[in-house]
Amino acid sequence: MNAASHKRSFRLWPRTLRAGLFVILLAGLIIAHVMSFTVLFFERYASAKSVMFNTLENDIATSIAVLDRLPAAERPAWLDRLSRDNYGFVLGQGTQGNPPLDPAAKEISTNIQRAMGPQYPVRVETIPGTRRRLQAHLTLGDGAPLTIDVYPEDVMPLANWLPFVLAAQLALLLLCSWFAVRQAVRPLVNLAAAADTLDPNRNTPRLSETGPQEVAYAATAFNAMRDRIAQYLVERVQILAAISHDLQTPITRMRLRAEMADDFTDREKLIQDLGQIENLVKEGVAYARSAHGNVEKMTRVDLASFIESLVYDYRDTGKNVKASEVNVVAITTRPQTLRRILTNLVDNALKFGDSAEIEIQRLADDRVTIKVLDRGPGIPEEQLDAVLKPFVRLETSRNRDTGGTGLGLAIAQQLAVSINGSLTLKNRDTGGLIAEISIKHC
Repeated sequence: MNAASHKRSFRLWPRTLRAGLFVILLAGLIIAHVMSFTVLFFERYASAKSVMFNTLENDIATSIAVLDRLPAAERPAWLDRLSRDNYGFVLGQGTQGNPPLDPAAKEISTNIQRAMGPQYPVRVETIPGTRRRLQAHLTLGDGAPLTIDVYPEDVMPLANWLPFVLAAQLALLLLCSWFAVRQAVRPLVNLAAAADTLDPNRNTPRLSETGPQEVAYAATAFNAMRDRIAQYLVERVQILAAISHDLQTPITRMRLRAEMADDFTDREKLIQDLGQIENLVKEGVAYARSAHGNVEKMTRVDLASFIESLVYDYRDTGKNVKASEVNVVAITTRPQTLRRILTNLVDNALKFGDSAEIEIQRLADDRVTIKVLDRGPGIPEEQLDAVLKPFVRLETSRNRDTGGTGLGLAIAQQLAVSINGSLTLKNRDTGGLIAEISIKHC
């Protein structure tokens, strides 16, 4: 088999585990059913043929004995009594035919000759015609010719209802195969869905640990893994919080000493560096907490008033931030988390574009999009996804004033997921960046 034919045969095979198991199970059941039906059919065929030939031999032998003992004048009256559906008796030479050629005719001829025995020599011939017909020619004891007219029939004809029974059995096989495959694959589907939506910080239902032993064991192992991941996340936040707390004291002490020391050349640079270190520690802890989740309760929020309040806060500090007019949209969300997301995005827009615009759009699929637009340089298309990861900065000078810590967008992304939303970035056609948050409004 060459590579092309192998690839073609592989493409014909079902791609899903459910379909593959269904094909294997159904094919095995059908083959087993056909084999069982075939064996049963031939066994019954052999039994029916044996009974038919034994009956034929006994009936013919008895009939010939009766006719041979009757006076010649009484024989015609007995012909109809001794005849059957598939054979009869004719007084005379009968019709000239040909020697039997097919196996069935030869087998019938052999059985007739065996029934007559050596007392009545028999010559069996096949009679041409539209209907299958044999004639056995013999001579009775008084020299009178006798012909046995045989019309062979199927040994075991199929009943008219048999195809319907076979169709019903096939339908039952299909149903049982589908149900068996569904029961076998459903735990895998549930496990894959749970793994795909794995988030130890969300209050999602745990996998059911009931069912077959193997399924229950896999569910128990998955739930244990989920608990371990949640514990690792808690420990990470605790470690970062401890590091932050321990670093605050020496950083503050170093800042005070630098401010109280006599003027020297690098004093301002030292104070600036200490501030950047402190800011980096705070951002790291903020990212860890955003990844770990948010314990803030869900609240009904008037989104238009919420955005207006945020814009006024920025304007009070002299920042160029504005929002488009929208109809009142009420959403259920975590307001402080949403405010933190928008603050990060607006700060990012102000840093690179000196201004920010906020737009709200209500979609038909029960979702609301909040867009933060700027007039900055934008982001290369191939790096739009990368900048949402922690510690990724497009500015390569390592300057914290221009490049930041590389955590602002990552924190916004994590927080958006925690409120069942999503954050996407794309460049504006007219220049600048669009940061779009998509969340449900009901």
